[in-house]
Amino acid sequence: MKFNKPHFITSTSNEAREQKELLVSKYGDFAVNDADIFIVLGGDGFMLQAIKDFMDKKIPFFGINYGSIGFLMNSVTDDDLIIRVDEAQSVQLSPLVMTAYDKDGSFHTAKAINEVALLRQTHQAAKIQVSIDNKVRQEELICDGILLATPSGSTAYNLSAHGPILSIESNDLALTPISAFRPRRWKGAILNNKSEVKLDILESDKRPVSATADSLEVRNVKSITIQQDTSIKIILLYDSSHSFEERILNEQFKY
Repeated sequence: MKFNKPHFITSTSNEAREQKELLVSKYGDFAVNDADIFIVLGGDGFMLQAIKDFMDKKIPFFGINYGSIGFLMNSVTDDDLIIRVDEAQSVQLSPLVMTAYDKDGSFHTAKAINEVALLRQTHQAAKIQVSIDNKVRQEELICDGILLATPSGSTAYNLSAHGPILSIESNDLALTPISAFRPRRWKGAILNNKSEVKLDILESDKRPVSATADSLEVRNVKSITIQQDTSIKIILLYDSSHSFEERILNEQFKY
């Protein structure tokens, strides 16, 4: 596919802003509604926010790393940007949708590209009941927290919590406990991406828990439900010399 109408989305770093000025002078900067490609200059967190802000536009994202790790981004090069984008390989993602109910009875919805996580708020360990498709699978999980990760998020927080790395092309989700105390040996589960996950907080007044969908946090939750919305298709583009699948494979042999 040929792209020739970029819209630049830039983080606040001086380096990213300077690069934007250079690229705009060369390729132009089209309005959001006229663009056929989003060029994101920043780091992984900024890319996740850009996807959330603009996913409804249904055009691809091409990230260039001006952050720290840059797992979701392409490297900085002097190569022609439009040629890079035209020759890039595409990856299709779908977000998780979290619905969280707090202690006041309010509910909050949010989308997450990488993961939805529950985390204890105090020194008290969390107690969580885990249900999959309306069937209780763990009556009482005592832990620091638990997360549900997409394939793209499986190499992020999920991997640090010793969860499995998922192929980007798989139709799976990783359900991973964080520092499980009881049952101590439970390492989580790999679920079909059509599964609905419900997490109920036990003794929530004594053991308060927060829920996060990527960067959005809800405090003092009573329960949350999570499901992947496969009707939403997000397209990310990567240099053919360093595809996203290759990055995930490398991550399994890197450390």
